Amino acid sequence: MTAAASAARPRRRALLLGAGLFAAVLALIVARVLLGTPFVYADLAVRVLLGEDVPGVSFIVLDDRLPAALLGVLAGASFGLSGTVFQTLLRNPLASPDVIGVSLGSSAAAVFALAVLDAQGLTLFWWTLLGGLATALLVLWVARAHRAGGAGAGGAGAVDDRFVLVGIGVAAALTALIQYLLSRLPTQRAGDAMHWLVGSLSGATWPRLAVLAGALCVLVPLLALLLGRLRILQLGDDTATSLGLPVPATRVALVVVGVLLSALPVAVAGPLAFVAFLSGPIARMLAGRPSVPLAALVGAVLVLAADVAGQNLVGRIDLAAGVITGALGAPFLLWMLVRSAAGSGR
Repeated sequence: MTAAASAARPRRRALLLGAGLFAAVLALIVARVLLGTPFVYADLAVRVLLGEDVPGVSFIVLDDRLPAALLGVLAGASFGLSGTVFQTLLRNPLASPDVIGVSLGSSAAAVFALAVLDAQGLTLFWWTLLGGLATALLVLWVARAHRAGGAGAGGAGAVDDRFVLVGIGVAAALTALIQYLLSRLPTQRAGDAMHWLVGSLSGATWPRLAVLAGALCVLVPLLALLLGRLRILQLGDDTATSLGLPVPATRVALVVVGVLLSALPVAVAGPLAFVAFLSGPIARMLAGRPSVPLAALVGAVLVLAADVAGQNLVGRIDLAAGVITGALGAPFLLWMLVRSAAGSGR
């Protein structure tokens, strides 16, 4: 086998996987629109999508289920991209936004704004967005301060592990803050705040969808421009610097893009636990190597599949998508921790 043929095989495999995941996304969109109570027949859904007004069905398809399905695609893809950025940048499979506290920062800011400021609408959106960014900057600052203090000097890997450990500590503090704020809320308001703790597509609207889609139209091309620099960073800071890469500025730019890719879907759909954490490793297992586009598609599949399952598999009870993803992600996280501990003990 020639070198060119060997190099083409992973690319062909990635394309086939991408096509399969894209087909799964389309199938799940159809399932999300048609399945549920009441069931919508395919011919009626097509007539609605072609512009015909079918009483009852038009509202279900256009105002309820289709926005939820499309929000699931965009939120899942955004989480998948964010998790892959953090895991690659920090060289640690545990370094996803939901594990290191970025998603919890967004949720805590939303609950605080809801409980203390009675914020609604766009104000609540901005609090959620800024909460995630502030949390990431706090974790980065504490990790760097710890490094500057000389405690446990080590290479880049040690710094990255410090970032994860600091993030887990900040996440614990944010969890306590959220619990305190919930205890101060009236019962009805506490129920409203649960959206920011679990994550759900049930509140999807076209304006919210437009905000997330518009943001991704800016962030995805920006991330594409930074991917080449991210690959150089993987060679090590010294090598990257010798190649003329501004390492600190590049790291900050990647952190900001990663945070925005995580905080924006939280602001629209809630945290959707473990989607960012799962997407990159699953894409890597499927493709045999890290793949940012495949991670985005895996994220979309995870959110849509969780939402379809939550809406249809438990009788008349509708489970939020975040409940399903949390149930799937927790054992995977434990497996990753055991695997990491076993690897370090060799």
